[in-house]
Amino acid sequence: MAPKPQSPVSLAVVDHTAFIRVPGRANFTSSVEFKTAVQELRQRGLDHFVVDLSECVTMDSTFLGVLAGMAIRLIEQKGLEPEIDLELLNPNQRVADLLENLGVVHLFKISQDAKRCPECYTPASKGGEAPSKLEISKTCLEAHETLMEVNPDNVPKFKDVAQFLAEDVRRISSANP
Repeated sequence: MAPKPQSPVSLAVVDHTAFIRVPGRANFTSSVEFKTAVQELRQRGLDHFVVDLSECVTMDSTFLGVLAGMAIRLIEQKGLEPEIDLELLNPNQRVADLLENLGVVHLFKISQDAKRCPECYTPASKGGEAPSKLEISKTCLEAHETLMEVNPDNVPKFKDVAQFLAEDVRRISSANP
């Protein structure tokens, strides 16, 4: 498999805060890498995250579900309700509307502050293997299940997608034991 290009997702750690810049389209293809980067940062002991959406033009439901899952795990781990350690910085109106429409806005602290971003971002990934189809399908399934758990109004929107993804995961898993 050919190595994937360097990630558009980039990171900066300042004091005890991890800044994660997500430019362009935050979608299912970047959600696996984003999730991996967050897991690695959490293993390093970081638990305050600022997701810089200043350059993010759109976000799909998979990426949003990964973000929601991350927020839920941070809240459960630290027992911070209602204080939240996941901040979305400078989301555009389209992304803000998505957060509101899917009923997950309460999981995040939303901030508008152009001067808060550090200048020391580095790529989240140095290249390497692209995520497998199974890894992408599992991430998509988990993300949509999270959106349905957080807001029951999302069940009619995503139940068919989740069913398709669950079947896809089973099919890929049985083909590659």
